[in-house]
Amino acid sequence: MNETRAAITVISSMATRHVLDDLADAYTQRYGQRVAIESVGGVAAARRVQEGEAFDIVVLAADAIGNLAAAGRIDAASRVGIARSGIAMAVAAGASRPSVDTEAAVRHAALAARSIGYSTGPSGAHLMRLFERWDIARSIASRLVQAPPGVGVGALIARGDVELGFQQTSELIGVDGVDVIGSMPNEIQAMTVFEGAVCANARAPQVARSMLQFMTQRDADEVKHRHGMEAAF
Repeated sequence: MNETRAAITVISSMATRHVLDDLADAYTQRYGQRVAIESVGGVAAARRVQEGEAFDIVVLAADAIGNLAAAGRIDAASRVGIARSGIAMAVAAGASRPSVDTEAAVRHAALAARSIGYSTGPSGAHLMRLFERWDIARSIASRLVQAPPGVGVGALIARGDVELGFQQTSELIGVDGVDVIGSMPNEIQAMTVFEGAVCANARAPQVARSMLQFMTQRDADEVKHRHGMEAAF
């Protein structure tokens, strides 16, 4: 590929930002094709594609990709699973770590926390359903802090805005000032599959398909694992 070609443009949610950055670097090194990735809040990313803003590739949670396919904003045949991620819990670096080994322990930790951070993405929606199921949503409502779109829960933890945070593992790993205390126990874990697809108005659809294929190869799995994610299937 010619290194002087215009960059492939990718829009994604924040959850896959670090994975995509590393995979894009590897793709450029191998093929000489530049890649420009913009990672924003998932709701904002989906809206921009829905409104017709031009990108070559979009990477979002599978349900959001499905909505874009139904609206004709992506090439549905190009959909591929990129990675999947579970939800982790975190506190400020050096802070006391609550037990989170069981569902009961996580419920207790939420009840005991002075403030709880959660996201606008799939992990936040799952957490709200858990709080309702545990019948604690009303009692902790005043202590819930939703991270603004495009802002990680880790940032809220690091600057002291929340005591306990829940978000995709990939968004909490490596954040300065944050200790990841564990993943959600299996009985309440929710795995989000992130998919990529070629946008309907892609400038370079063939090159975009090449990059999507590259991101699903087995030798890309190490990058995903490094950032707390797994291969999609």
